[in-house]
Amino acid sequence: MIRAWRTHTTVILVTGVLLLIIASAVAFMLTTFQPKTEVRLGDGVFSVSIADDEAERIKGLAGVASLGPQEGKLFDFDTEEKWGIWMKGMKIPIDIIWLNEKREVVHIVMNAPPELGDTKTYIPKEAARYVLEIAAGGAVQNGITIGDRAIFILDEEQR
Repeated sequence: MIRAWRTHTTVILVTGVLLLIIASAVAFMLTTFQPKTEVRLGDGVFSVSIADDEAERIKGLAGVASLGPQEGKLFDFDTEEKWGIWMKGMKIPIDIIWLNEKREVVHIVMNAPPELGDTKTYIPKEAARYVLEIAAGGAVQNGITIGDRAIFILDEEQR
């Protein structure tokens, strides 16, 4: 015997579809409207998202399955210190580049492996305000070396 379609089944189905649409829209907005800028460093021009608050800095590139050769993340720590970077939740190897207040490269870690997770923290030899994370091999491919100066504009600088 075939049971009749019930009203509560329709309500549950419609609610589920609406929740999926809302979740997709929120995910799209978070990735699309996250602050971004362009970083020129060495021979490269990188399109980067900006991590300028504690939650974004902790998350970093964790969970990212791939990173294009000209993509990355720029961390703005507001002050110069020897900011440590860990690989917790990372799925890909990266190059980590520390920049001082003048936006000069002060330290580089190349090909940091994701396997180290949260067991390894990379710490620069000098104080830095910014950290740029790019795809592994990007520092060499773009001729990035200690002393190079990055060019980028952050939102607060445009006001």
